[in-house]
This record gives sequence, structure tokens and C-alpha cells, in this order.
Amino acid sequence: MGFIAWIVLGLIVGILAKWLMPGPDGGGFIMTVILGIVGAMVGGFISSFFGFGTVDGFNLGSMVIAVLGAMLVLFVYRKLQR
Repeated sequence: MGFIAWIVLGLIVGILAKWLMPGPDGGGFIMTVILGIVGAMVGGFISSFFGFGTVDGFNLGSMVIAVLGAMLVLFVYRKLQR
């Protein structure tokens, strides 16, 4: 995937993760994109480590992996904020 595709995927995944885990988060739009991109990378790394697949494009499996990774990153981010 190209750089622009990662940003678009990060935006979508970040929005979905914040929608699934609502709460008082600062940072706005940029932080949503960053958390989404990092979450997609973390989700892809963890899922490929355990043999479940990778984040390799805009398909359902990649989106699920990326959203789960973004939710994990968002959880850690909130714990570090406190």
C-alpha cells in the first residue's frame, strides 16, 4: 500500500476505533489519523505474528485487523494519558 492509502486507511480505522471506544480524547483529527495508522501497523504485526493475516489493502479482513489494532493503541494511549 502507498503512503496516501495508509493515511486514508488510518483515518477510517481511527474513526471506527474512536466510535467503538468513545471517551474524552484530545488531539482531534491529526491524533485520530496517527492512532489509526499506528493501530493498523500494530494490528498487522500482531496478526501476522500469530498467523491470522496482514493488513494488505482495503478489504474486510484488513479492516478488522486494523480496527482491533487501533483499539489496542487507543486503550494504551488512554492509560498513558492518565
